[in-house]
Amino acid sequence: MSRLGKLRVAVIGAGAAGLCAARHLLSRPETFAAPVVYELTKHVGGTWVYEEKVGCYDNGLPIQSSMYRDLRTNIPKEVMSFPDFPFEERLPSFVHHTEVRKYLDNYCNHFGVRDHIKFETMVDHVKPVKMKGGWNGMAWDVTTSDGIDHSKATTDRFDAVLVCNGHFFDPYIPAISGLGKFTGTLMHSHDYRSAEPFTGKSVVVLGAGLSGLDIAMELSNINAQVILSHGQRPLACPLPRGVQQAPPVTKVLDDGTLEFRDGTKANPDVFLFCTGYNFTFPFLDKQVGLKVRDHLVFPLYKFLMPPAYPSLFIVGVCRAICPFPHFHIQSQFILSVLDGTFALPSREEMEKDIERDTASRRAQGVATRHILKIDSEQWAYNDELARLGGFQPLPRYWHSLYESNKVFRARDMLNYKNYNYTVLSETDWKVQDGQGQMLQNPLP
Repeated sequence: MSRLGKLRVAVIGAGAAGLCAARHLLSRPETFAAPVVYELTKHVGGTWVYEEKVGCYDNGLPIQSSMYRDLRTNIPKEVMSFPDFPFEERLPSFVHHTEVRKYLDNYCNHFGVRDHIKFETMVDHVKPVKMKGGWNGMAWDVTTSDGIDHSKATTDRFDAVLVCNGHFFDPYIPAISGLGKFTGTLMHSHDYRSAEPFTGKSVVVLGAGLSGLDIAMELSNINAQVILSHGQRPLACPLPRGVQQAPPVTKVLDDGTLEFRDGTKANPDVFLFCTGYNFTFPFLDKQVGLKVRDHLVFPLYKFLMPPAYPSLFIVGVCRAICPFPHFHIQSQFILSVLDGTFALPSREEMEKDIERDTASRRAQGVATRHILKIDSEQWAYNDELARLGGFQPLPRYWHSLYESNKVFRARDMLNYKNYNYTVLSETDWKVQDGQGQMLQNPLP
């Protein structure tokens, strides 16, 4: 606790989640000392900072961003924004990634966050300390360095730590039998930057999530022959020219040929994994007991805090969400926990709550690796946090517009990013296609 009796909070990461957390902490100077935000790079924006280069920076530290050159958002700006800071109206609904980076820079400046960021600073260790008079009898020692010379590390003490380090930088490569026998180019979408190097090549893209679909479309534009290999139901919408679907790759044969689940085979020039990323928190002390297994981070009460250490918050681990408003809600809920507005249940009750929630998801047939994929449940989750924390929920149109965009995307993958949305009120919105024709809301 600072000398003035205000809570001292560390924020790890100056991407969208970290900027949002810092913005809300700064809005409450009567309760919170100005936060300290630790950022590994020279920039704010996290994954939205495009780097032409792949692999490592000149200083040997790994390049975190997975942004590719031509990426446009797959969520309309009308619901992608932080609710208290809209994108510029002049922009189309689906913006290029450079506009998102500019937006985050502007958000950072508008709310005065930049002065509180320690750039080019690596968090090496976050350790809980028992402390009489600390928040919940606890404090946190945060040890940082420049990431290269750890002998010059410094340690600072905080009442709470918000982990906003993102999870789009450590590529997940599924275990495929015989993968080492593949003789072509093997790569992960983390290192994909542009389509031109693949001109005229044959590519198997593994994974039909949003990045897999996006990259398959980019490759089709430069006459690559693309097999989109995935385990979902076959996509019903029209596919780009030169793109066909196949079941998942199950093994690589001795001669380097890929075999799909239905027994068919392919021998592509490139095997490109669009298989997502691992959660990784290498700086957390082992005694915190946070586990990551099969794409699940646990135990986390309300997907946010370990019951044994409720002044540590892991922001933004949920997947298949509308991220910026999600961070906006989570940050305010965290403040309501720290200032006592929301009285935390006992450790035992929080642990039981996690068990009940996990059991109910499993009973619905949700595999462990998809428990954090909250998708359409995110709206009830956001509303619950707002209710518990006693703050403003998201306007109603957020839910309806976001879910409608998902329907349009599933129907017309090739053209949905040409649609333009207009918010009319707290509840209503309208949408036009690329030709300016008004479209009907696809949801009841």
